Amino acid sequence: MSITVDNVIDCVETNTSMLIDYSPKLIAAFFILFVGHYAIKIFKRLISKNVQKREFEPTLSKFLIDILTWLLRVLLFVTFISKLGIETASFVAIIGAAGLAIGLSLQGSLSNFAGGILIILFKPFEVGDSIEAQGVSGTVSEIQIFVTKLITGNNQTIFVPNGSLSNGNIINHSLEGTRRADLQIAVSYDADLKKVKEIIQHILDANDKILKDPKPSIDVIALTDVSVKLAIRPWAENQNFSSVCSETLESCKSELNNVGIVFKN
Repeated sequence: MSITVDNVIDCVETNTSMLIDYSPKLIAAFFILFVGHYAIKIFKRLISKNVQKREFEPTLSKFLIDILTWLLRVLLFVTFISKLGIETASFVAIIGAAGLAIGLSLQGSLSNFAGGILIILFKPFEVGDSIEAQGVSGTVSEIQIFVTKLITGNNQTIFVPNGSLSNGNIINHSLEGTRRADLQIAVSYDADLKKVKEIIQHILDANDKILKDPKPSIDVIALTDVSVKLAIRPWAENQNFSSVCSETLESCKSELNNVGIVFKN
């Protein structure tokens, strides 16, 4: 088939006519897309301010706002393609099939997603809490949808999957506000236990960071071949726990050595 000038002119005229007829839909669709995009931004900003005023839990509010934002974006996209004249029923069917395939291939990630929702809803810990879980410990820095971010004492960052967190044991050191230290020392059999206890009790009473109620305890917990083991159990507020442990042990070492009491293994 030869291409003539008349054929080219007919083709241009046909395409131009179709473009002119279709241009109102095209302009309306992109107008909806443009306005909707900025409307979602404004809506997200307003919702965020309202949530902050009502003092919602930060992680839960962020999660809900993100979910709502993505739902509005999907709705905007469906409206956009519908305005272009694309059949949405078949498009939704394709999205559903693709979602099923993606879901089957990302079962682990979906488990973490579900775990994140459970953590946010039931709150076994919150941002700022000191926890132990899955063989690691640290301060909760951020609760994300798929992982929880922990900062260790030596400033390392650990990301723990929410799926394993929500299904495993969690020790929350910050939930009750106070914490008991379990310290141990061992002295020789020649030491006067009554005197040892009096010195330790004086050390505990002199430390303002140690709580008076509950009272700290000093107990013999074991008799070994070469030593008598004592457990020192002072109570402290969470923010003072580490310093109470170190200060108590340091003072015990200094005071007991001053009176000639020998430590043993």
